[in-house]
Amino acid sequence: MSNLADSVIIQANAEQAVNMARFFKTGTGQYGEGDRFLGVKVPQVRAAVKAQWAECSLADLENCLASEWHEVRLAGLLALVQRYRHARGDEALREVCIDFYLAHLAAVNNWDLVDLSCYELLGDWLLKKDAALLRNLAKNGATIWEQRIGIVSTMQFVRHGRLDDTYVIADLLIAHHHDLIHKAVGWLLREAGSRDEERLRLWLEPRCSTMPRTMLRYAIEKFSPEERARFLAHKKSNTKQNTL
Repeated sequence: MSNLADSVIIQANAEQAVNMARFFKTGTGQYGEGDRFLGVKVPQVRAAVKAQWAECSLADLENCLASEWHEVRLAGLLALVQRYRHARGDEALREVCIDFYLAHLAAVNNWDLVDLSCYELLGDWLLKKDAALLRNLAKNGATIWEQRIGIVSTMQFVRHGRLDDTYVIADLLIAHHHDLIHKAVGWLLREAGSRDEERLRLWLEPRCSTMPRTMLRYAIEKFSPEERARFLAHKKSNTKQNTL
């Protein structure tokens, strides 16, 4: 049995743990409430995974994902990503990885765990398939993390020039209440705009005055200062009208 979990736990740093718990909002009523941190940084986790992922069985990964420690769950997810990557050409083995991921989404319960796993797994798996699964997660996900997986997984699509799904899912989430969804959608819109700026501009025009401000700001980050000001002015104008 792999000792991946132990190799992460042994690197615990109490001072860093306090800072990480604060950064990932683990206080009462915050999005990461109750999560526990060891204080192990991502490069350290990656190094442990690099050394041991090949020895990890699915039972080992399940043990990691059941951990109370955030960094151990991250290690399990990164090891799963490695297992999936190295199964290139073996669709059956890759499907096992995807089914395992979908069965353990409850463990993917913070934005970094989402962002470091979903597009490497679901995004890649669905790259040449229909994205109904991602649309369903975005629309009907039981948690904001499942909904975030729905949009962030499309990063893999964007990198390969497949933009339609990002815009479709952005529309599904445009009225979402949570700031972490606003940031994720804005981020993916910005990346889609890097591929086709005019398409992003045309998508934003009828929506910019009513979409969440954070989402808009992220989406237009790569526009010129003048154009950013123009879009934000539309948003500000609409906000004023709604308060009259």
